[in-house]
Amino acid sequence: MVDTVIVEAEAPPVSAVSWPAIIAGGFVAAAFTLLLLALGSGIGFSVISPWSAPTDITTTKAATVAGIYMAVTAVMASALGGYITGRLRARWLRAPLDEIYFRDTAHGVLAWAFATVMGAALLASAATIVAGGAAAGAGPSAAIASASGTTPNDIAAPFLDRLFRPDYAALTGDTGQRAAGVFAGGRDLAADREAARRLLLGVRHRELAADDRQYLVQMVAARTGLAPADAERRVTTIETEIRGALDTARRVAMQLSFWLVAALFLGAFAAGFAATEGGAARDGR
Repeated sequence: MVDTVIVEAEAPPVSAVSWPAIIAGGFVAAAFTLLLLALGSGIGFSVISPWSAPTDITTTKAATVAGIYMAVTAVMASALGGYITGRLRARWLRAPLDEIYFRDTAHGVLAWAFATVMGAALLASAATIVAGGAAAGAGPSAAIASASGTTPNDIAAPFLDRLFRPDYAALTGDTGQRAAGVFAGGRDLAADREAARRLLLGVRHRELAADDRQYLVQMVAARTGLAPADAERRVTTIETEIRGALDTARRVAMQLSFWLVAALFLGAFAAGFAATEGGAARDGR
């Protein structure tokens, strides 16, 4: 009688990291994030009129609403990507239950990190391409902006326009040099706008010094034809308004930064938690 010996082949070792599942979950999270952001942009454009005058309160409220929506988007997209990662990862037959729980959580966080880094890289590339195309196709508009002493997205540009708005009634009898923006001494309008811009943007740190204020008043009076008293009132008004605009921009940037950090943390947590749920469903637990 011959004894039959059955030898059970040992299962090949399974890697603790399922990169295909992580990449798949990351792509799903990134795509769903793009979908939700497009939806949010559409909702925002539909409820906010471009003709309504923004105030400090409405601007900060809009930043808060945008931050909340950004956090909700991060949670929903990260949870979906994490759950898909958990369902698609390989089965770890011999791993203890607590180790499986840790691996599932790590897989969800890795999927979130992959989606976040990929999204940031794509946005940076898109911004570079758009900026390069805008610079290449600017043409006459870029030359006009350079001649007027302004740059795109210059927060001080509207205030400088109001500051140097001429009183044409007072300049009617002039030779036209002032109205054209050129002093008899050869100093052009762009140089004066740049000097005024540096002075006014410095008010975020301090108030205008007496000599700087006097210099700016003289410049405005000479450029616009206003009386010195009227020029001083205009300088004071513009200084106050630009200080408020800079403070509002600072508060909005601060709120959006905090909301971005909160959205990233919530997204990582949601991805890890959803991956453990997906892994449990994958193993039938």
